[in-house]
Amino acid sequence: MKVSALQTRPDQIRLSTDLENHLDWYSANKLATLGNAQIADAKRVALFCSKKCPGTLIIKTHDLAHTLRDAGITVIGGFHSPVEEECLNVLLKGGQPLIICPARSLDGMRIPAAWRKPIEQGRLLLLSPFEKKHRRATADLAQKRNEFVAALADAVFIAYAASGGSTELLCKTILSWSKIVLTFEHLENAPLVGLGAKPLTMDSALREIRPLIAHTES
Repeated sequence: MKVSALQTRPDQIRLSTDLENHLDWYSANKLATLGNAQIADAKRVALFCSKKCPGTLIIKTHDLAHTLRDAGITVIGGFHSPVEEECLNVLLKGGQPLIICPARSLDGMRIPAAWRKPIEQGRLLLLSPFEKKHRRATADLAQKRNEFVAALADAVFIAYAASGGSTELLCKTILSWSKIVLTFEHLENAPLVGLGAKPLTMDSALREIRPLIAHTES
């Protein structure tokens, strides 16, 4: 399955005004979609994690993905780092809505086999804010994609951010927007908490997330 000749339909999809407020590079006219556009109406949780992650936090993040899936909560992400990818595999096996934002244009993109059935079932939406010429992911596009995901999210959960890395920088950006950033209560996340992220236990994670998405999630 390969995407071709995608048409931008900003009239059919309602996205957060935070995009214009926070992203000076974003243009609704360049937005491309594939899948059920109605998923964009739901409140959503963004999930991020650095490429390298302590083992105990990998387990916790995997458990969180199961919790969000079983609770029927819409998750949005780029799902690029190994931990994020593992979470995507968990989420794809559920029945909840899901939003994937690649760090490239959707035009000409080959859709992985594991994504096809969820798209056909109407529970997976692909979103890209990038022009057709951006057919390969780059570090710059990945950074912009992560900002796009965070700006769209009603709750942002950063499982782990390596010190001095791009995910830590993203956390600083999100906090500068006066958005709440959630993370795991863990010694390795002390730098994130020091920046202003709110530490949660696994038991309290869902309880803290639900109020942020309460009026559209059951």
